[in-house]
Amino acid sequence: METTIDILSAIEAKMSAEQLPDLAIKAFAYYYRQLVDGETGLIAEDQIQPVETLPDLEKLGSDYKEIGQSVLEQTVMLKLNGGLGTSMGLQRAKSLLPVKNEMTFLGIIAQQAIHLGIPLVLMNSFSTAQDSLSHLSGYEQLKQSIPLHFVQHKVPKIVQKDYSLAEWPKEPNLEWCPPGHGDIYTALLTTGMLDTLLEHGVRYMFVSNSDNLGAKLDLKLLGYFADKKLPFMMEVADRTLADRKGGHLAHDLNGQFLLRESAQCPEEDADAFQDTSRHRFFNTNNLWIQLDVLKAVLSEKEGIMGLPMIRNSKTVDPRDASSTPVYQLETAMGAAIEIFDDAGAIRVPRSRFAPVKSTNQLLAIQSDAYVLQDDYSIMMEPKRNGEPCIIDLDSTFYKKIDQLEDHFPYGSPSLIEADSLTVKGEVYFGKNVTCKGAVEIINTSGVPKHIADGEILSGEVLLAD
Repeated sequence: METTIDILSAIEAKMSAEQLPDLAIKAFAYYYRQLVDGETGLIAEDQIQPVETLPDLEKLGSDYKEIGQSVLEQTVMLKLNGGLGTSMGLQRAKSLLPVKNEMTFLGIIAQQAIHLGIPLVLMNSFSTAQDSLSHLSGYEQLKQSIPLHFVQHKVPKIVQKDYSLAEWPKEPNLEWCPPGHGDIYTALLTTGMLDTLLEHGVRYMFVSNSDNLGAKLDLKLLGYFADKKLPFMMEVADRTLADRKGGHLAHDLNGQFLLRESAQCPEEDADAFQDTSRHRFFNTNNLWIQLDVLKAVLSEKEGIMGLPMIRNSKTVDPRDASSTPVYQLETAMGAAIEIFDDAGAIRVPRSRFAPVKSTNQLLAIQSDAYVLQDDYSIMMEPKRNGEPCIIDLDSTFYKKIDQLEDHFPYGSPSLIEADSLTVKGEVYFGKNVTCKGAVEIINTSGVPKHIADGEILSGEVLLAD
C-alpha cells in the first residue's frame, strides 16, 4: 500500500509533467495533507454566529459615486471565465453564448469595460482560454497594456478509498478537476498578473462571474470600498427560500467574517444552515480586493492563502455513477473574507446576482423582461417592479442549448407581463408569442405540439389530443 509520502511524490510528478508551477503543486499538497489528516472542512453551527446587520448599497450617499469615479483609473474588472457550461450541453466557454441583442456574455462584458475606460482581465481555464481570447480579438478598443487573461490551475482527483491519485486511462482528462475559484489568489501570483497590475498602478480589483451580467462595476460600491480603506469586501444579498441550500455569510466566535458553503455544513446542522431567518445573507461571488494588501498577505503566507478546504465527493467520470468515487479538493475565493483583517461585507439588491446556470435562466434573460442599457448593463424591465419571471422548462426537452434553440426558433416569447412560465412536455413556440400572468403549458399527448405565431398565453394551456 502506498504511503502518504509516496502519493505526495506521485502528485508532484503528475502535476510537474503538466508544467504546473511549483507553488500550485505546493498549494495542492497543503490541502492533500489536510485530507489525509482527517480534515473535512466542516463548520459546525456552534462554531459560528449569525450576521445581524450590514451596510446597505441602497442606503449609501451619492458622494460615494464621486469617490468611485476619482479612483476608477486605479481599478481593474476581473471576470471568472473558466466554466464550460457542460450542464447545458456546451463544450466551450459558457460566456460565448448569445444572450442579448445577439451579443454574448463576453461581448457585453467587454463593452462594459470599454464604456468605463478600465482594463478587463479574464481568469480562464485551460478549456476556455483560446476561444475566449479569439472572441475578444474583435474588440479593438480593448487593446490594453495589461494582458487580457491568465489561466487558473488544475489539480488531480483523489480516490476516496485510499487517497491515491485517481486513474482513468480511457479519458485521462477526467483525472483532473478545477481547484475552485479560490485558486484565483495563487494563479494571480504564479502567472505574474498580480505584479503586472500593481506595476500599472492598479490598486482596486472587482471580481465576479462572467455568467452574472447583474454584476457590473458600480461606482458607488467602488467609492465606498476605497473610502473605507477595506482590504477585502464581499457583496451579499438577502437569502430567500430559493437560496436555502446555498452558502451563507457568518461570524466566527471572535466576530471575524467567514463563509460557509453547503459542502462545509455537518448533516446534523442542515436545518440551521437552511434557516434563512437565522443566516440572512448569501455570497453573490462579487468581490472587491485591494491588490497591495493581497500582495502583502500572499508574501506573508509564502503564496498559500490557507483557505478552508472543501472536500467535494464525486465520481471520476461525472457521467458514470458506477465509476471510482473521488474527492475534488476545492476552495472558494469568498472564503478569503476570514483571511483579511478588517474585511467587510455589504448588502446589495438581488439584481446584482443574476447568474445563468440553466436554460431556464438563459431564456429569461434573453427575453424582453430584461433590457440592455446604454452602458451595457443588464437591468430588469422597469414594468416588472423588480419581480423576476420564474421559468420551469421540462428538462427532457429543454435542458440543453441546442434543445432550447430548436424549440424556441424565434427566441424567447414576450415575458414582460408574465409571472411565470412552466412547460411540461414537448412544445415548439412560434414567433411573437406573448405570456401574461402565470402560464402553464401542458402537453400530455406524447407527440410534439406547436404554439402558433402571435398567440397570447395565460393561465393553464392544455395541448393534449
